[in-house]
Amino acid sequence: MSEPIDLKKSLNLPQTSFAMKAQLAQKEPEILKKWDSMNLYQRIIQNRKGQPTFILHDGPPYANGHIHLGTALNKILKDFIVKSRTMMGYLSPYIPGWDCHGLPIEIRVDQLLGDRKKEMSVIDIRQECRNYALKFIDIQREEFRRLGVFGDWKNPYLTMNPGYEADILRFLAEFFASGNVYKGKRPVHWCLHCQTALAEAEIEYKEKKSPSVYVKFPLLSDLSARFPQLAGKKISVVIWTTTPWTLPANLAIAFHPDYEYSAAEAGDEVFILARRLLPVVAEELGWSDYRELAVMTGRDLEGLKARHPFIDRESVLVLADYVTLEDGTGCVHTAPGHGYDDYLTGLAYGLDIYTPVDEEGRFLPQVERYGRLNVFEANPRIVSDMQKEGTLLRQGEVSHSYPHCWRCKQPVIFRATEQWFISMDKNSLREKTLEEIKRIRWIPYWGEERIANMMQSRPDWCISRQRSWGVPIPAFYCENCGQILADEHITRRVADIFDRHGSNAWFEKTASELLPPEARCPACGGSKFKKENNILDVWFESGASHGILGKSPELPWPADLYIEGHDQYRGWFNSSLVIGVGARNGSPYRTCLTHGFVLDEQGRAMSKSLGNYIEPGEIISGHGAEILRLWVAMLNYKEDARFGQEILQRLVEAYRKIRNTWRFLLGNLYDFRPDTDSLPAEELLWLDRWILEKSRQVRQRVIKAYEDYEFHIVFHSLYNFFTVDLSAFYLDVIKDRLYCSGPQSKVRRSGQTALFRVLENTLRLMAPILPFTTDEAWEAMPDFGDKAESVHLCSFPEDSQLWLEPEFMKKVERLLEIREQVQKELEKAREARLIGNSLEARLDFQAPEDDFDLLEEFRSDLPALFIVSEVEVRPAERRELAVQVSRAGGQKCERCWNYSVSVGGDQDYPAVCERCARVLRDEIKRKP
Repeated sequence: MSEPIDLKKSLNLPQTSFAMKAQLAQKEPEILKKWDSMNLYQRIIQNRKGQPTFILHDGPPYANGHIHLGTALNKILKDFIVKSRTMMGYLSPYIPGWDCHGLPIEIRVDQLLGDRKKEMSVIDIRQECRNYALKFIDIQREEFRRLGVFGDWKNPYLTMNPGYEADILRFLAEFFASGNVYKGKRPVHWCLHCQTALAEAEIEYKEKKSPSVYVKFPLLSDLSARFPQLAGKKISVVIWTTTPWTLPANLAIAFHPDYEYSAAEAGDEVFILARRLLPVVAEELGWSDYRELAVMTGRDLEGLKARHPFIDRESVLVLADYVTLEDGTGCVHTAPGHGYDDYLTGLAYGLDIYTPVDEEGRFLPQVERYGRLNVFEANPRIVSDMQKEGTLLRQGEVSHSYPHCWRCKQPVIFRATEQWFISMDKNSLREKTLEEIKRIRWIPYWGEERIANMMQSRPDWCISRQRSWGVPIPAFYCENCGQILADEHITRRVADIFDRHGSNAWFEKTASELLPPEARCPACGGSKFKKENNILDVWFESGASHGILGKSPELPWPADLYIEGHDQYRGWFNSSLVIGVGARNGSPYRTCLTHGFVLDEQGRAMSKSLGNYIEPGEIISGHGAEILRLWVAMLNYKEDARFGQEILQRLVEAYRKIRNTWRFLLGNLYDFRPDTDSLPAEELLWLDRWILEKSRQVRQRVIKAYEDYEFHIVFHSLYNFFTVDLSAFYLDVIKDRLYCSGPQSKVRRSGQTALFRVLENTLRLMAPILPFTTDEAWEAMPDFGDKAESVHLCSFPEDSQLWLEPEFMKKVERLLEIREQVQKELEKAREARLIGNSLEARLDFQAPEDDFDLLEEFRSDLPALFIVSEVEVRPAERRELAVQVSRAGGQKCERCWNYSVSVGGDQDYPAVCERCARVLRDEIKRKP
């Protein structure tokens, strides 16, 4: 008899360096260092040289402050796309960028400098702004890299780089060449706090409480000739407004030409207002007893005059199609200097574009009563004065959606100033842009309608800003007559200077150094000029970012994809599109994809004041970047995304299940050499071919989902495969075969062959989602002939082989249904304390004909399939399958724990079953 043997050591138990405990917060930085040392990104690009390109163009984040969950979501999504397109075989370089100029940086630097700023030159202040931007570029670069985002981090594009600044002006030169750039006085959104004009893209709407006033304008013109019933009456036009501060600038009252207007008598006065709104206004103003004296159209009133309610000035009655009957009185107070529609009406009627408000939002000194008062502070004074004059009919308060500066969050005003604009209608720019929108693929589909509506209604683009940290507008003014000198050729000349010296050259050089030597005033022939002191809108700068494309075959123009938050329909998508169409006759992107914002678990916006704000760094330091990446993969990111502690715990658990599945696969491949130990398909057991066929089907779904940017489908397809097909079934079933069979036996090698293929395929498929973990597992995987140094140097698996015919797959699916029924019966037996471990069980089936034939076909595999020790199948004259659980016969094998009557039958190994005794004997023979 042989010497006693250590049965545990005789088992093929898992061994792997891939730890159960991930310790991602510590492990990920080590992996980043490894990637840096091997120049991984550059090697990926080198491997794809000569392949078709896929270009995701990075929308530049603002170089101000640390990243937040929203920017993390954005960058991770971009990384999913770039990594997956690379693994599809494309050359997909990712050039990150930063938006470096603009107001937030300048204001922050102002705060940091304090009184010192007064003693500094513009160049010195701009240098401080540059240093501030560079500081946060370095901070954000490391934060993005820490997320596992691959890219050319050493060579990003920066909007403050000289070459980029030059390209901005070259785009502007194209608009000068087409005649779309002009300077004019017209109302624009004006931020009193930032003291600059704002474009539509820089406006957000928030609720604000404003005064609500009904005001009468006494009629000066005589209506009695046409309407005798009004003779001798005291007549006034009634208007309604929520901006009493604009009344000092009133020059007209607008009526719709086709609407009916009533002359209604209330008390001893007659009031003119829209006929349809008369009952509503009468109730508002408390006219309990009124009567309609006359009805007229807006056209009947054109050209008449009324007296201003508190200033000795006439107000002319004009016509305008934009007048509606949704609210108010149908008679619209018109101040051409304080509203875009008002401005157009003023132009049509030759009115002055009167703006008695300065850049700080204060009335000019010459404005009677209100000089130097802030406009919002003036509201109650104006209302009080109208009450004294007897022209105020009613005052109240209304809460309404009001434009705010999206940077300082303060309410803005409309104010007419001299600004530079790009005409949206000259040369059919708007029409061409709308046509281009139809050619773009929008994800979600409703993005097309959203941006088209914005483009349809957007006014001319105000491109000038009254600040110093940005790219100067290359325009000059004749010192003799004030004539503007600005055109395509001058802009290109200044662009060339910026290319060599940067935009600081505008402040360092004289006008004569910047202009061509032969420059002369087109009006008076003068040769002395002064420089424009406005800078370009930063949306023009960022919208020009596609200028980095088209300069090499590896970065072609246009980009295949733009992806940003849905707020960029009015921002970067919009400005990029206008510049692309205006300067290059087409859209700079073929596909435009949007994602939502990040909310807390209750659906509220995250803010520090609410205490629900979570820093990405907090998640990374506690759980690792992979957890954030997994969160992004689980989302339907096209909607607003929620995040919080409960979600975090679910993510950690999901990650653990994925990691442990890979760990099981790796642990059971410790002695497997893929190049020599793999079995050909025809020699694999059917169950192993079944899991490979399921793996093939998952691969098809996953790659299609990557192609469609449906990353939640990628995650759920793989996660369900891991938890349902692998962990809950296949891996559970083959443990016995892997652990207890002979190490080099065909049945074990068959299972290992399948495990290896599943491991390799799932690591490749999950690499864009979990780059750190897949690379760590890839390193722990057995070596094979063409194994790459990193999983990220691989392509997606090309497993087109059909492993099992569909008919056979159907049989297995039925077996799995029967297995579920068995599991329920086994659980009942455990509850009844009939059995403990399922290996203590015997199953007796009574099966109808179809199920009987199926179970008979797989009879030898049934104990392993159901993880029991005995299975008996009998035919039955019944419609449904029945299964009974009892205790298995024989004794428990101390090696495999199966119950068998063969235990005790082997003289050398009496404690084990026949199968285990054979394995032990074979292993002794194999040892030297």
